[in-house]
Amino acid sequence: MKCAEYSRTGGSGDRVLPHIADWYERGELPGIRELARELGSIGALGMSLEGYGCAGASATQYGLACLELEAADSGIRSLVSVQGSLAMYAIHSFGSEDQKQQWLPGMAAGEIIGCFGLTEPDHGSDPAGMRTYAKRDGDDWVLSGRKMWITNGTVAGVAVVWARTDDGIRGFVVPTDTPGFSAPEIKHKWSLRASVTSELVLDDVRLPADAVLPEVTGLRGPLSCLSHARYGIVWGSVGAARSCFEAAVDYARTREQFGRPIGGFQLTQAKLADMAVELHKGILLAHHLGRRMDAGTLRPEQVSFGKLNNVREAIEICRTARTILGANGISLEYPVMRHATNLESVLTYEGTVEMHQLVLGKALTGLDAFR
Repeated sequence: MKCAEYSRTGGSGDRVLPHIADWYERGELPGIRELARELGSIGALGMSLEGYGCAGASATQYGLACLELEAADSGIRSLVSVQGSLAMYAIHSFGSEDQKQQWLPGMAAGEIIGCFGLTEPDHGSDPAGMRTYAKRDGDDWVLSGRKMWITNGTVAGVAVVWARTDDGIRGFVVPTDTPGFSAPEIKHKWSLRASVTSELVLDDVRLPADAVLPEVTGLRGPLSCLSHARYGIVWGSVGAARSCFEAAVDYARTREQFGRPIGGFQLTQAKLADMAVELHKGILLAHHLGRRMDAGTLRPEQVSFGKLNNVREAIEICRTARTILGANGISLEYPVMRHATNLESVLTYEGTVEMHQLVLGKALTGLDAFR
């Protein structure tokens, strides 16, 4: 499978891993456009979509690719996830044929980078409260508002932006060279540092009538995209955890204290055993959800189950690995602290812990506790 091999055997293993600590320390992802084209060339962008130059892979294959990419860094998986599971998925699922033909082949090839504008400065977990508004002006649409914490925004050639209209929430395909659109990059992050994160500013952005996604109205559109992206996180998070677990095992075998490797002490072995159990439970859960998605039976609350469990356990694995590495655990010479800080963002994006707990609570009781 080319995408999985990209990470472990010569792809991101050669392309990303030798440089990722430096990129993280510098807080940038240099050559992102070239990297996007390389990812497109192996079929990683829009990987589970059919047609328009997309690979048409199974959900399980896509999940395995997310695992391997996030084993390198959460920022690399985020690039792929936002491109394929949010921006491309929205156009593929809800766009017109003309929109699909115009954008998807270039996005699948990595020639066009996309972003997804839903979260706002004052509205994260409650997208229904968004203030970005699109009004009709003759045959045109005019968009005004702001979006926040948008992966890929500064380098994107197209943005899928969700806005309120007189008829409900609608999605718009916005070329980023449209007058009134800007995407300043957000700096001073201590997580996902090797990733482009942006604000989107829409200052009376005028779009033609055919810029709207015609096949969906309301929150069903963006929420279905988020569910697809969360599925990739279920897999990706255990990739980060695996990287930290492997670093801890290698360190425990070679680091000597009191005359022998620390891996020979009972407390260290207990930590490694617990980490292995949770890691492989998470991988098995991801496989189970992938098979359900491939069978067309995966429900949104099951995706919430996977995201809630796997990210929480991945963070705990990273933290435990840090204790095994001791002071070296905070050094970028090892991947542990980088993954741990990245996962703090993964924990809250695409739905916070609390939101997924309430999704599961509603599924279990039939009672809606969101309000």
